[in-house]
Amino acid sequence: MSAQLFVPSFRVDECLGAIRECLEKGWTGLGFKTVEFENAWKQYSELPHAHFISSNTVGLHLALHVLKSRLGWADDDEVITTPFTFVSTNHAILYSHLRPVFADIDDSLSLSPDSVLSRIGPRTRAVMFVGLGGNTGQYEKIVELCAQRGLKLILDAAHMAGTRLGGKQVGPEPDAVVFSFQAVKNLPTADSGMICFKDQEDDERARKLTWLGINKDTYARTAAQGAYKWMYDVEEVGFKYHGNSIMASIGLTQLKWLDQDNSYRRQLAAWYRTRLAGHNAIRTVDVSPACESATHLFQVRVEQRDAVMLALNGHEVYPGVHYRDNTEYRMYSYAAGTCPNAARASGEVISLPLHMKLTREDVNMISDLLIRYTK
Repeated sequence: MSAQLFVPSFRVDECLGAIRECLEKGWTGLGFKTVEFENAWKQYSELPHAHFISSNTVGLHLALHVLKSRLGWADDDEVITTPFTFVSTNHAILYSHLRPVFADIDDSLSLSPDSVLSRIGPRTRAVMFVGLGGNTGQYEKIVELCAQRGLKLILDAAHMAGTRLGGKQVGPEPDAVVFSFQAVKNLPTADSGMICFKDQEDDERARKLTWLGINKDTYARTAAQGAYKWMYDVEEVGFKYHGNSIMASIGLTQLKWLDQDNSYRRQLAAWYRTRLAGHNAIRTVDVSPACESATHLFQVRVEQRDAVMLALNGHEVYPGVHYRDNTEYRMYSYAAGTCPNAARASGEVISLPLHMKLTREDVNMISDLLIRYTK
């Protein structure tokens, strides 16, 4: 067996049927299926607004751009963020001409509230919380801290499609929540995402911004509403960030199976935990008891991580690393040494294979190999 880290599962015939509908109607771009997917996501997530976009990354930029301009933030105002994430989280802050200020992480690999508190300064405007692996960490304390300090909160929910906290879908508290439906996520398309603003005015403005600042998208001007209306206004400089109906068709199909798939992912994680229990050289990453995680990742921490990974590769087991401390990159080296927990985790974390094609026997085999090479 070759145990890959990610093997996305698609209901191929269903997806092809939905895509065929788009092709037969001659409508593959914005509208039609994107509207249907937005409505389905609002119903599923219980969030008041949902706008289908081309990726999580553009959504993070859009969230900061909308909040910055509405609230009058200045260039180089600060957003407290995690160094332990994919670089797109922090690049989005720079896209908006804001400054990432890195706070440290806790044992869940998400932001530590105490560290966030210590980083708040006179130019702090927002906090970017990343639900790494689908887990919530101390998210509720971050929500409380932002409310007390008057800070905006953006939730990078790239790994959190289907995560529940205290029995409820994650996401009603932040000013913006951004999900990812990228190729290997729990709800995979090819690449796309969803941005969910709390405020209706922010949602309405984002819809114009994602279509170049034009006040009526093409779908709104089609024959579905009568004769084609060619006249529109361009109200501000916008972007081309909207999603399309092909990706939405795949997303709608995948959404039907999201909870079932996430349940199996949690079962895989439980099997890993059972098999790895009692082996002190292997530390599993904390998950809050109140969190029903989407379980996009199953992560452990070991010493001599790189050597362990090479040994696993020799048995055709291919884990991953999520992530490297961003302050080790040249772009963010100004903060090097400021987040010791993230720096330590950066050399220890392994993401074990986790996908729908794995069996309990596969999990046992991978776990046994990991135990062998960490003794």
